[in-house]
Amino acid sequence: MFFGKTGGYMVTEKELEEHKKRFEKCRRALYALGNDSRQDLCQILIMHSNGLRAAELARMANLSRSVTSHHIQILKDAGIVKARKEGTFIYYYLDIECTVSDQMIEYFQSAKKILKELPDRSGE
Repeated sequence: MFFGKTGGYMVTEKELEEHKKRFEKCRRALYALGNDSRQDLCQILIMHSNGLRAAELARMANLSRSVTSHHIQILKDAGIVKARKEGTFIYYYLDIECTVSDQMIEYFQSAKKILKELPDRSGE
């Protein structure tokens, strides 16, 4: 049990445990987005909704194809990027129905709620 700013009972152990579970759901995505190159790849893919091949992504991000493929695999494993095969080509695109983004929003909303209940630690 934790006490909020007003001294009243605000955040329970159960709420903290639920918050921890939300974090676990987001862990891979947070890791995946914690790299500048992967952030750049996501920004490029946002501007190309039909998807791009690895060679195109590599050129646009100024990365080698092998490095690009490595980063794309991490983004795929995190549920952020999907692949579509057309003939011999594979196109990568952001998952518009990405449940990971909803989970991350939930996690940060939960964190904000908990942090609002903590006493001011700024020293001001």
